[in-house]
Amino acid sequence: MANVVNLNKFKKQQAKAARVKQAETNRRLHGRTKVERARDALHNKQLETRVDGARLEPKKPDGDPSDA
Repeated sequence: MANVVNLNKFKKQQAKAARVKQAETNRRLHGRTKVERARDALHNKQLETRVDGARLEPKKPDGDPSDA
């Protein structure tokens, strides 16, 4: 014979597990320190500068009328 399960408790346990999983995901995505964010910003800026320095032609501004 099978055990009787209280469906309200079962639903609450499932909801809690889902909240815990979502919290873990959010901590991974948004839980970076200020130093980590600054380091990543500096790295991205250096990478962008390096790529822009290697361009064969200078980058044109978006509203440049000489394109037409």
